[in-house]
Amino acid sequence: MTEPDSKAVVQRFHATNGRVSGYVGLAAAAVVLVLALRSWDGEHGPVIAISALLGAVLVWMALLRPALWVTTDHLVMRSMFHTDHVPLGAITKVVVGQVLAVQAAGKRYASPVVAYTARQVLRSKAARDKRPATAADTYQVFVEERILHLAAEHRELHGDVEEPVRRTWAWPEIVATVVLVVALVVAIVL
Repeated sequence: MTEPDSKAVVQRFHATNGRVSGYVGLAAAAVVLVLALRSWDGEHGPVIAISALLGAVLVWMALLRPALWVTTDHLVMRSMFHTDHVPLGAITKVVVGQVLAVQAAGKRYASPVVAYTARQVLRSKAARDKRPATAADTYQVFVEERILHLAAEHRELHGDVEEPVRRTWAWPEIVATVVLVVALVVAIVL
């Protein structure tokens, strides 16, 4: 019998906001870049082209890069600049508000992938007297309950986990941002 792959994805959670805006932002940056390249000989062509590239990188990082999934051993929370691998057995609390917040090993980790919109927050405050929301009512409650269930199941099978949260940095995105900011400053000055 073989050991299960600890990196195998058990479940992916889709984003509740920002994806459409992200694709629209990338398309707008592409249009601006094409127009800037067509008028490269103009006075502001290079500045506009670099700004469009920087805008595309920032849209990617803020709206499209964040993701959330569970492997057999970890909750993986990918954000703008880094990815946190939170051991499932260490998760003690999950709350969705304006961001998804996970408490593990005495620390709080947040992800913007699953969240309530401002309208949903206002509606929930107005409907406090009604029964509490369940996983059948909203996707956000489903995500909370599913992560807590997977964490409890992992603790039941493997006991308490003392593995630390592992953070990896998004070096390609960080380097691209720094290079484009420096290039933009140089293009503006020159």
